[in-house]
Amino acid sequence: MNASLARAAKRTVDVLMAGILLILASPILAAVAIAVRVRLGTPVVFRQKRPGRDGKPFDMIKFRSMTDARTADGRLLPDADRLTAFGQWLRRTSLDELPELWCVLRGDMSMVGPRPLLMEYLPLYSAEQARRHALRPGITGWAQVNGRNAISWEQKFELDIWYVEHQSLQLDLRILLMTLGALLRRSDVSAPGSVTMPKFTGSHRETVS
Repeated sequence: MNASLARAAKRTVDVLMAGILLILASPILAAVAIAVRVRLGTPVVFRQKRPGRDGKPFDMIKFRSMTDARTADGRLLPDADRLTAFGQWLRRTSLDELPELWCVLRGDMSMVGPRPLLMEYLPLYSAEQARRHALRPGITGWAQVNGRNAISWEQKFELDIWYVEHQSLQLDLRILLMTLGALLRRSDVSAPGSVTMPKFTGSHRETVS
C-alpha cells in the first residue's frame, strides 16, 4: 500500500471509530460533564492550543480535571494543589480524554499517534524528536502503551519516532488493544514523585532552530 492510500485508510478508520465511539459513549460523556460541572464548576471542557501534524496548532479539548485555585496575586497554584481526587480519578480512567474524539472527527487528531504536547515545547525538540509531528497526534500511542508517564521524556520521544517509522493499520490495532489493557490496569498515569508529568525542558542534543 503506497503512502497516500495508507493515509486515506487510516483517516477512514479514524472517522468510523471516533463516530461510533461518540455515539456509544454519549451517556458517559453526559454523565461526566454533569459530574465535572458539580465537582469543579465551569468551564466543563478544557481547551488548549496544541501542535498537530507538522507542528500546526489546533484546539485540543478535554474534560476539565483541575480547579482554578490561585495565589493572592492571581497566579495559578501548582498542579498538585489544583488536581482534586475527582480529577485524579478522571485521569486514571482516561475519561477526561473522551472529548478528543471530536478532534479526531475534525481531522486534527487520530485515534493512534504521538500525543499532542505543549506549544512551548516545539523549539526544545532535537531535529530527531521533532519528527514526531510527521503524523497527526493521537488519543493513544506507542509511548502511552509502553510506559505512559512513568518513563522519561527521551524514552517517550524514541517510542514516538519508532511509531512514525513503523506506522500501519495492524500496529494501530495492536496499540488500541494494548490501550484497553492499560485502561483496565490504570497504571503509569503519573511520573514518579509527580501528580502529572514534569515539564519538558529540552534534551542535551541539538534543538530545532
